[in-house]
Amino acid sequence: MKKIFTLLLLCSSLIRSVSAQGLQSPAQFLGYELGSQYTYHYRIAEYVRHVAQNSKLVKLQSYGTTNEGRPLMVAFVGSEENIARLDDIRKHNLYLAGLSNGPATLSNAPAIVWLSYNVHGNEPSSSEAALQTLYDLVNPANTRTQAWLKNTVIVIDPCLNPDGRDRYVNYYNQTRGLLPDPNSSSREHIEPWPGGRVNHYYFDLNRDWAWQTQKEVQGRVGLYNQWLPQIHVDFHEQGFNNPYYFAPAAEPFHKDITPWQREFQTTIGKNNAKYFDQNGWLYFTKEVFDLLYPSYGDTYPLYNGSIGMTYEQGGGPTGGLAVTMRSGDTLTLADRIAHHHSNGLSTVETASNNASKILAEYKKYFDDGQNNPPGIYKTYVVKNDNEDKMRKLQELLYANQITFSVGTSRQASGYNYFNGKNESFTINKNDMVISAYQPKAVLLNVLLEPKTFIADSNTYDITAWSLPYAYGLKAYGLKDAINKPAPGKNEEVVLAHQPAKPVQTGKAYAYVAQWTSVEDVKFLSALLQNGIKVRYASDAFTVGNKKFNAGSIIITRASNSQPNFDRMINEISERYSRTLTPLATGFADTGADLGSSAVGFITKPRVMLVSGEGVSANDMGEVWHFFEQQIGYPVSIVRYQDLGRIKLSDFDVAILPDGRYSNFPLDRLQDWVNDGGKLIAMGGAIRQFADKKGFALKSKDEKKDDKDGKKTPDLSAYNSRDRESIKYNVPGAIFKVYLDNTHPLGYGYPPFYYTLKLGDDIYDYLDNSGVNVGVLKKDSYVSGFAGQKAKEKLSNGLLFGVQSMGRGSIVYLTDDPLFRSFWENGKLLFSNAVFMVN
Repeated sequence: MKKIFTLLLLCSSLIRSVSAQGLQSPAQFLGYELGSQYTYHYRIAEYVRHVAQNSKLVKLQSYGTTNEGRPLMVAFVGSEENIARLDDIRKHNLYLAGLSNGPATLSNAPAIVWLSYNVHGNEPSSSEAALQTLYDLVNPANTRTQAWLKNTVIVIDPCLNPDGRDRYVNYYNQTRGLLPDPNSSSREHIEPWPGGRVNHYYFDLNRDWAWQTQKEVQGRVGLYNQWLPQIHVDFHEQGFNNPYYFAPAAEPFHKDITPWQREFQTTIGKNNAKYFDQNGWLYFTKEVFDLLYPSYGDTYPLYNGSIGMTYEQGGGPTGGLAVTMRSGDTLTLADRIAHHHSNGLSTVETASNNASKILAEYKKYFDDGQNNPPGIYKTYVVKNDNEDKMRKLQELLYANQITFSVGTSRQASGYNYFNGKNESFTINKNDMVISAYQPKAVLLNVLLEPKTFIADSNTYDITAWSLPYAYGLKAYGLKDAINKPAPGKNEEVVLAHQPAKPVQTGKAYAYVAQWTSVEDVKFLSALLQNGIKVRYASDAFTVGNKKFNAGSIIITRASNSQPNFDRMINEISERYSRTLTPLATGFADTGADLGSSAVGFITKPRVMLVSGEGVSANDMGEVWHFFEQQIGYPVSIVRYQDLGRIKLSDFDVAILPDGRYSNFPLDRLQDWVNDGGKLIAMGGAIRQFADKKGFALKSKDEKKDDKDGKKTPDLSAYNSRDRESIKYNVPGAIFKVYLDNTHPLGYGYPPFYYTLKLGDDIYDYLDNSGVNVGVLKKDSYVSGFAGQKAKEKLSNGLLFGVQSMGRGSIVYLTDDPLFRSFWENGKLLFSNAVFMVN
């Protein structure tokens, strides 16, 4: 592996010293050779700025900062002519895609290649490689790369996750010795929780491309969609014993990936292989990394007309500066940089050599979307049954450049997502109508198709994500075309709901607000933090001709003696666009009066979120992000290891995210619950309470393999066992939960909820000490891959429940209602657990 830079593509190190006046190589600028140590992000940013300031072939563009204030940027690289007309190139590229109106000619148009580095912060070699790649592309002595720049524009994002990267680099630099220790068991190779893979809020940014829930991704994808390159490469690292992976990818491919996209992946892969073969570097293709889930750095570009690819170098967080492999060889950071550097340049070379064909196929991709969209449904209709959820969906479609229009009253027939039947229905004037005849037709079909076709069930991630289920919005798929959009036109849906106006300023007896979405949770959060005492309706009630559902928020004057009470309520409701109904009386015509003990009281809970070793960083981060960034409510983060010694009575609510807990303080938590605490257990955390004394949760009995209770021996062939095991797997499928919406955990929902199952966890129904709020039945499976044995198990059992214990309660959430923050319809369920259940 020591045939490194002297054997690299174009012999780049031999020409490093021949540079433009003032332009320095990474080694010259940083003061050390790449690969001899890790580079902090601020130094990476400084070098990219240096290149931009000293080369007419580069233009720098910022797209924001991270949560921790680190800069996010891309460098555009091209010939002087192309850099001078860069914005014209961008506009013309959108003409080719049909997303703007203009002459879509192919002549004089460069191919655009986007190279993304270090989305997982503890896969750090790629950012180092980005610096060398940038330098070699702009070095005027490198005549071969200069030729590529004539018909190719390269976009280099040197680090997609600076916060995660610096978390890893800080740890490594602080724990390494004078010389790197190649023993993978030494501490420098084992980073502590939560690791550098994730961003500030512990999100995996490589699962967020389509959903754009994170600050970094919002800025990056916003910029990406202004360009829509023809080729995109996402640079990663994997386990240090693995050889390098590059395209072509493994099955399953989503069925909407075109033959050309498949074919050209192979073209790029063969060119990459040529240089790896010359250097004797090991690599593999067509294994492990599939192309299905739409929110990766390879699939999202693919569904947007690009050739999207993942490149995986062995190393990752265990790689350090040097590590001894299973083979006995030593893998160095310099090796890892060399491999990524080679493939980056090789990809640009392939793009330049095939620029005309790439551009022609790119234009054809979007033309086909507008004229012959994929999928059986040519129109999607989303019913405007919940204004807040509809607005959230609208924002997501806008962010992904998917056009839609307002419905006009008419009859139609289509596939009902919620019951799986074809039926007649009425399109109303405020419904959302989405035509498949548009440039983003493929992405639209991928995001909205009710059932994802899966050619190979051995996939890398979830297999179902259809937006009507994720948002809890009733929708129909129509085989007929309705409201074809004009090119480049996106019509805003006019919702019946108007921004909140001040309510009457007289002496209202009480104010009532609905409870149907996370926007209502934000409103409640603000009320509580402003010292407003809030109640809720435990059952539906009516006053006059107004009907209010269970869970409605009630703010009574009797409980709030502030002299500026009415003004405060008006200001807060306006700020959060909530419509309040003022009531002149507490007398209910039906249901409980407002002073009844049946009207519950919402305390301002002191919330503890458990973190640390054993806890899933992703799941903990979802909760943290939800409280801080989405509802603006304070949460105290406590290390799991400290649960045994902190003062639990300082908290009203404790949240245990999914994880693998050891030395669990069961008795202490049980005493706290008995004294009035509320424990919310999520995912794997629930197992700590199953089948334990004093807890109603019981593992669901499984049928024995034979009458003696002994397991049947596995006689399947060794090379087929992975596939045999799939029948027990649920990598991410949608199931219908039958929900008791009369219970506080179910407030604001219809009598059902669609959950994303990430495993086969299910429990027996709770006994009389608990309430079975959300259960699966035999017909619960909806979409995505679930093995036959798993489907059999996932029926007639508990997913969501509440157990009373002493003066407190335990909420069991078997599935994650906050999954990756894109499962919008689960956020109210989680909020119910925090604020409503008592």
